[in-house]
Amino acid sequence: MSDVIRLRDLTVAYNRHPAVHHVSGTFASGSLTAIAGPNGAGKSTLLKAIIGDLRPVSGRVEHGLAPTDFGYLPQAADINRRFPISVLETVLLGVWREAGAFGRIGRAQRMKALDALAAVGLDGFEGRSIGSLSAGQAQRALFARLLLQDAKVILLDEPFTAIDARTTRDLLDIVTRWGVEGRTVIAVLHDFEQVRSHFPHTLLLAREIVDWGATPEVMRPDNLMKARAMAERWEEDAAICAPAA
Repeated sequence: MSDVIRLRDLTVAYNRHPAVHHVSGTFASGSLTAIAGPNGAGKSTLLKAIIGDLRPVSGRVEHGLAPTDFGYLPQAADINRRFPISVLETVLLGVWREAGAFGRIGRAQRMKALDALAAVGLDGFEGRSIGSLSAGQAQRALFARLLLQDAKVILLDEPFTAIDARTTRDLLDIVTRWGVEGRTVIAVLHDFEQVRSHFPHTLLLAREIVDWGATPEVMRPDNLMKARAMAERWEEDAAICAPAA
């Protein structure tokens, strides 16, 4: 597999204090990679840097992809479900770049959106308000939106937090199918069993890289202990350091 995204000595900071520190490595095209690590390890920060929502203070993210090649699902806490919008309209946001801000949504796009809802188990939910759905149903709708985007690279930030076991299984099946289709998936995950069972590659992060490679090798007990120790001794007020040679 060729590399689709390369990180070169990437450091990302909030208020000039590093949250992700000197990260270098590659995500192969068509790979399924979990980003794991302790709370506060910089996992979500790294994802936002890859998607371009955060600018690095040093280093860079390299890829030859267009914005439309990315699909991104943020944490549930970052999504406003109180906005008065239907489930179908939520899914159709997946084609807004194609249609434009004031573009017309055609019948073909609506049919694709309905097919996506059926694929995630929400057939017949298209007319409901997105705010009326349970947490699991809302996450299914957001996965349907990703299906409609048809992206080459899919970034998921804690996609299975606080949803029921059946929904988690169904959505993990979709992630597996994306891998079979040759899409690149990068997911921030807290559940180590999900990492071991569904993601062949893992980046173990504790502000810095602990290990990155095949999941069975990365998720060893000694690495997990090292990650915890690194996170515990990290100084929040650490100054920005010079890029690595």
